[in-house]
Amino acid sequence: MVDDFRGRGGSPWGSPPGGGGGNGSGRGPRPPDIEEIIKKIQNIINKFMPGGRAGGGRPLVFGLIILAIIWAASGLYRVLPDEQGVVLRFGKFVKTTQPGLNYHIPFPVESVLTPKVTKVNRMDVGFRSGADSGFSSGGVADVPEESLMLTGDENIVNIDFSVFWVIKDAGNFLFKIQDPQGTVKAAAETAMREVIARSDIQPILTEGRSKIEIDTQEIIQSILDEYNSGIQVTQVQTQKADPPDQVIDAFRDVQAARADMERSKNEAQAYANDVIPRARGEAAKILQAAEAYKKEVVARAEGEASRFVAIYTEYAKAKEVTQERMYLETMEKVLADIDKVIIDKNAGSGVVPYLPLPELKKKAN
Repeated sequence: MVDDFRGRGGSPWGSPPGGGGGNGSGRGPRPPDIEEIIKKIQNIINKFMPGGRAGGGRPLVFGLIILAIIWAASGLYRVLPDEQGVVLRFGKFVKTTQPGLNYHIPFPVESVLTPKVTKVNRMDVGFRSGADSGFSSGGVADVPEESLMLTGDENIVNIDFSVFWVIKDAGNFLFKIQDPQGTVKAAAETAMREVIARSDIQPILTEGRSKIEIDTQEIIQSILDEYNSGIQVTQVQTQKADPPDQVIDAFRDVQAARADMERSKNEAQAYANDVIPRARGEAAKILQAAEAYKKEVVARAEGEASRFVAIYTEYAKAKEVTQERMYLETMEKVLADIDKVIIDKNAGSGVVPYLPLPELKKKAN
């Protein structure tokens, strides 16, 4: 979890100078030892004075100037890339500074804290893992008072989740909220209960977890922004979502029955998808055949009628010619598949003129 940036007694400047905890990270500028500096300056001055002693006011002014330069230079400080500088003026937050070389009014007027702002912190809700769980083997302990929540369809779900966050604004983080861990935890639990309360249990246990995580993250972030906490939530990760332990066996039986029901419905749907298109295809084929037969019969009837009308018109103009043509056409159809022998009845001298048409036809083939 997040480091304690407040020093002793809940105050960021509670540690004594040089104690290593005055800036929340152990890297704050250590105020110079004034007495030691004065002694060093006096020794330097004594080396250049006759008799080894500083005399008159001029060397004293020179020493004070050097002391002032050293004191002014002590205001330089460096902020690392994973830090933010928080400048305090007489213990009051003034501003934040970005990574790089910066300057502040030297001690005791201003001091600087440099907390880590890129470290990803984790808050577990509904369970405790590792050393926090109370098991020496590093197991996981469930916390029912945090994990049991009421769903929108009046069911109870046991949900465990983790919230990952970083420091967005170090100044607000250090001085706007008193307990960052507790604030994040309370906001996370409130947001998750709100999302679960408007969701049904089935999506919570199956495909709806990703949406629940996104909605919860948005609500947590809005709560923390209202508090000016300086915290940025990077991710909400669901660890577990199950029914309460007392009814989990019965719930699994219900889930198995629902799975069987869904499987049966899918099999029936697959059978219907196979039979119905085939039946529709057969019906369409029959309808198309009937429509084609209808068109064929109508067209043939219309053709016969048109042919009859045309023949009748020609018959009215020339009855004998038409009768003969009709006779010849009819005989052509009737005698088409019959072997024929033609004899000229007017032939004389006892010679029978004979034309073997079938034989000629066979030879031609």
